[in-house]
Amino acid sequence: MPHPAGPLSSLPPRPAKPPVLPPLPAYAPGVVPGAAAPGGESPADTPFTAWLRVPRPEVEPGFWRLGHTPVAPKAAGSGRWLLIRVVVSLLVFFVCWRAFREGKLPFIGAPLYYFTPSSWWTGSNDHRAVAAVQLYELLGTVGLFFGFAKLGGWRAAFDRLIAARGPWYRAAGAAAGAFVTVLLIQNKVLTVYPLAFGHLPYGELGRVGGSLVTYVIYALIYAPLLLVFGRLGGWPALLADLRAPARPVAAPLSPSEAGPDDPAGWPQLRAAGLGESADRLAAEAAAGRMNDVDHVRIRRAWDSVLVAPARRTAFAKAVREQGAAACGHPSGARDLPVRTARHDLLVAQVRLGSVADTEPNPHERRGTGFALDPGVLGTSMLAVGPSGAGKTGRLVRPVVESLMLQALAGEAAVIVVAAAGTKLGPDDAYDIVVRLGDPSSIHDLDLYGGATDPDEAASLLAEAFVGDVPGIDVRRSATALAQLLGPFRLVHGRFPTVPELRELLDGLPSALGALRQALESADHQTMLRELDARIRQSGVHGDPGPLLSDRVALLDRPSFQGFFDTTGAGRPFSLRALEHPIRVRVDLPERAHADASRLLARLLLAQFNGSAAARADRSLFAFLAFDDASQTLTPETVRGVQRLRSANAGVLLTLRTLDDVPEPLRTPLLGSVGCRVAFSGVTTWDGKWFADAWGTELVETRDVTSRTVYADQPMTRFIHSVRKVITGKEVTTQAVTVRQVERERWSASALANTVPPGHAVLSLTSVRGERAAPLLVRFGE
Repeated sequence: MPHPAGPLSSLPPRPAKPPVLPPLPAYAPGVVPGAAAPGGESPADTPFTAWLRVPRPEVEPGFWRLGHTPVAPKAAGSGRWLLIRVVVSLLVFFVCWRAFREGKLPFIGAPLYYFTPSSWWTGSNDHRAVAAVQLYELLGTVGLFFGFAKLGGWRAAFDRLIAARGPWYRAAGAAAGAFVTVLLIQNKVLTVYPLAFGHLPYGELGRVGGSLVTYVIYALIYAPLLLVFGRLGGWPALLADLRAPARPVAAPLSPSEAGPDDPAGWPQLRAAGLGESADRLAAEAAAGRMNDVDHVRIRRAWDSVLVAPARRTAFAKAVREQGAAACGHPSGARDLPVRTARHDLLVAQVRLGSVADTEPNPHERRGTGFALDPGVLGTSMLAVGPSGAGKTGRLVRPVVESLMLQALAGEAAVIVVAAAGTKLGPDDAYDIVVRLGDPSSIHDLDLYGGATDPDEAASLLAEAFVGDVPGIDVRRSATALAQLLGPFRLVHGRFPTVPELRELLDGLPSALGALRQALESADHQTMLRELDARIRQSGVHGDPGPLLSDRVALLDRPSFQGFFDTTGAGRPFSLRALEHPIRVRVDLPERAHADASRLLARLLLAQFNGSAAARADRSLFAFLAFDDASQTLTPETVRGVQRLRSANAGVLLTLRTLDDVPEPLRTPLLGSVGCRVAFSGVTTWDGKWFADAWGTELVETRDVTSRTVYADQPMTRFIHSVRKVITGKEVTTQAVTVRQVERERWSASALANTVPPGHAVLSLTSVRGERAAPLLVRFGE
């Protein structure tokens, strides 16, 4: 495991006791500012335990899961349209009700006479006929009311225009409806009183009995009204809140009192019989000595115990002795020096911003948080945008910062490649900082990627040296390099340094003669044949040696003296270390040596593709982030990027424009990455590639066709002529055609002209195959 950047003498000893954690920013470890505590949480809980208990529902890729609540379904129509609909339906209801009461609707009384005996209607004072009429009028009124309420959407309008404003508005609206209903009953507009009291034998009941029956009837009338309007207005819940006493401040929950599903109580350890370890960790969290990195790191360590039960004793001992600092990162760090983004390390998410509340974003995604996690980064990401669009500060740094936190928790290994001086966090946030071309750099870069096989090393070098040159056979170049690397390693036990490799490729007689003499003295006939084959091919037509030598010369500069050393004198970093949770930054001398920086970037990408796929333990998520991937991609590396998702790895490639990628590689590149980002300011040419990659979707269109009306009657023609003189327009009729057509999700013109500054259009694909359609995202919210 490589040490952090810095001289060996300056490295601090591993602390025997847990170090005191620095105070975290207000947004770390992810507590939503101003968010209410969940129902099962004590007000005395620490911010960390409160953060642990916030629900994180399972959602589609791209949702910020911390405290996520689904967006309410889109209401049908606007508030104004709902109000007009209610008013019109209410007026029609009133007209129909008046006509019903006055008997002006034809055949309206047929059911009354059909279902009642004819003897009720022969006498002039038969109270049964009167009661039947009153009941019929009441039922007809109620039926008309509910029919027009359904037709006019009165309940939806109440919920949208009144109840949505708050519980007090809802209660007041229901109270107003109850008051109007009582007035209608009291004024006998509704025939409730005549029907209930007009047919009672008061003379036979007596004074006391009549009063008792009257009160019972009152209760039967108004109790249902109270129940209906109380439920409509939410009165019981409102009264319960008013009558509830002030909630006393409760003491924090002890570890033994924590619920069986409380994450702060470590239920997985208790279920395995490690109650003492669970109590220690719960006490650390309650005392504020644990942060999100500690929790996730110890949780991952416990997962490794489940895989290898022999580690159980060591795990319990580490927790008992070190508490929250147990199972620490080899660097001893338990947090980053600074956080610039909002992280939810419990589900390995970093929040980039929010989905814009505008078209063409789907209604259910508008206003929701947008986040990334290894589940989508594992399909790799391509981001295109001009300089100043925010690729580094709004995308690369938050993603790298999240993966560095996961590396401290033992879940990831991250390597970031950028030009020297790029603001991607302080040096203290990394374990290894390789400053190529800077004499003060403590670490070096292994030019051969830790390979021990000459053929493997030759293929990596050939891909970096000539993979970007059109018309050059990379395999032939790899063979030429292998014919030199194999004999040299056999003789010297190492690969050649940059000056030695340049001499061999130039075919200097002294270098080749010394190598040949060493092989002859050791009687290595196989390697002699390899070397002789290289000597015979040197100088013939199509020999890749001169081009390879020219590319090696880019690294054989005074600025790189002492770098890429293979003699063991330096501290080279190799991408074979991806099996460890490391944090690495490689600074390229972009300003002074642009061509060499591009060559090194291609070399790092080729080495990452090979090392990530060759890992024996793929439980760590390996990630490589390029702040600028211009002129870095080759056909073989693009194919390698597509294979990374099965190796639990991914890359982040940022480009100023797709013109920095050869045109034959643009379609394979967009097809090999699962996440695509188009920042504001892209050109229409770049937008066309993204539009083709995102494809089309079925949308419903409305075509309105206007047709001039030609009248036959003289009076109609005269009226149309007068109207044309007044309005200046022909009299037309409109025909509306509704159909479904396929249209681009985002057109090239929309990407180039309608994406506001600080925004980007992103599409995501998870390693499980889930997809999120292109969304317009606003960064930083």
